[in-house]
Amino acid sequence: MEFRVRRVVTGHDKSGKAIVVSDSQAPVHGNPLRPGQRSHEVWKTNAAPIPIRRDEPDPVTGKRQLHPAPQGTLFRISEVPPESDAIRNMTPEQAREAFRASGAEDASTWGRGGRHPLMHRTETVDYAVVLEGEIALILDEGEVNLKAGDVVIQRGTNHAWSNRSGKMVKMLYVLIDGKFDPELAKQFGKQ
Repeated sequence: MEFRVRRVVTGHDKSGKAIVVSDSQAPVHGNPLRPGQRSHEVWKTNAAPIPIRRDEPDPVTGKRQLHPAPQGTLFRISEVPPESDAIRNMTPEQAREAFRASGAEDASTWGRGGRHPLMHRTETVDYAVVLEGEIALILDEGEVNLKAGDVVIQRGTNHAWSNRSGKMVKMLYVLIDGKFDPELAKQFGKQ
C-alpha cells in the first residue's frame, strides 16, 4: 500500500471562527536521480514571525526545495529507499545534479570533502525524526545509527543519510532557516 500523508489545514472564516480550510493529501515530490525517494511537502513558511492570514495560498505547491526560504521553515515527511549502487557510485557531478533537482546544487559536498555521495550542508537547523525503519547519519567524523523514535538536531553540519537496512525508511523533517556565525561562515567559504 502506498504511503500517504493526510494534511488538515485550519484557518478562519469571515467572522474569525476556526475552520478546516483543506483536508487532502500533502503534495508529493520525487527526484528522478534518486528512484524511490519521495518527499511529502506538508507546509512551509517564508517569514518570521509567520504572518497568519485569513486567505493564504497553499505554500507547498510548485517545485520542491531542499531548504527553507530566508527566515522560513519547511516541514516534510520523506520516504528514503535502501541505498543503491547507483547512489554509492555517484560522481561529484552526478551528486550536484541530484541536489540541483532539489534546488540546492551548492549544498552538495561530495568531491569537496564529503565522505558520502549525498553529503551536503545547508545553513539551517533541522529537526529530524525517524518515524519508521533504521538509517545512518553520516558526519565528517563518524556516523550514528538511528532507529524509529530517534531524533537528530542537525545544526548546519555536513551530513548524509544512508539507508543500509534493505527496507524503506520514513523520516519527518522540520527545517528552519539559520545563519552561520561569522567564524563558521568563513571556514565554509560563505562570507
